[in-house]
Amino acid sequence: MNSLWVYLGASPLLWLFLTLAAYVAAVRLQRALGGSPWVNPVLLSVAALVTVLWLTGTPYARYFEGAQFVHFLLGTATVALAVPLRRQWNEVRSLLGPALITLCVGNAMGAFLAVTTLKLAGAPAALLASIAPRGVTAPVAMAVSERIGGLPALTAVLVIASGILGATMATPLLNALRVHDWAARGLAVGMSAHGIGTARAFQVNPLAGTFAGVAMAGSTVITSVWVPFMMGLL
Repeated sequence: MNSLWVYLGASPLLWLFLTLAAYVAAVRLQRALGGSPWVNPVLLSVAALVTVLWLTGTPYARYFEGAQFVHFLLGTATVALAVPLRRQWNEVRSLLGPALITLCVGNAMGAFLAVTTLKLAGAPAALLASIAPRGVTAPVAMAVSERIGGLPALTAVLVIASGILGATMATPLLNALRVHDWAARGLAVGMSAHGIGTARAFQVNPLAGTFAGVAMAGSTVITSVWVPFMMGLL
């Protein structure tokens, strides 16, 4: 069995297959449980793949040789968000002013509260700079983190954790708060959980997914400008 695994592990297609298989299995499990947001396919897939890599002693670099094909499609998927935006453009345009105000206030306060809370707790400057941009998609957050003296690798972990937690908690939390407007729900999820939350929003409602995409794009621009300025003040 060990010889067989060594042989299979050398092929990038093995890790691509395991990545896709883990996600498909997680999606089917979520559907079997009635679409529960607590059974998040991304979280289950990450946990399963990390377990396999740990048990087999496989370095991440080897895994990424296969997973890079999925990684390449992230850019395509992001650009494809323009399609539902075009279809829902009338609804987006009618709420564009309030949406921009919401994004500016939400992103500014989110980053400020995260940083000041850790600062009051005595966290080092590198940790403050690492968590400040965690509200946007990973590539942008890592670039901003490096620019302001943070640790890009730690920022990536915080971004992924934020996305998974946001996608998992958003639906039950917004239901408990009786927020029924799909535009408002989408903006909240897109701001707090970026790409992972946007994918979840599209599963719940097309309009919510569209506004989540708007929030993800807007947050990227706002955070890129606001976070370096805020960290300079602090």
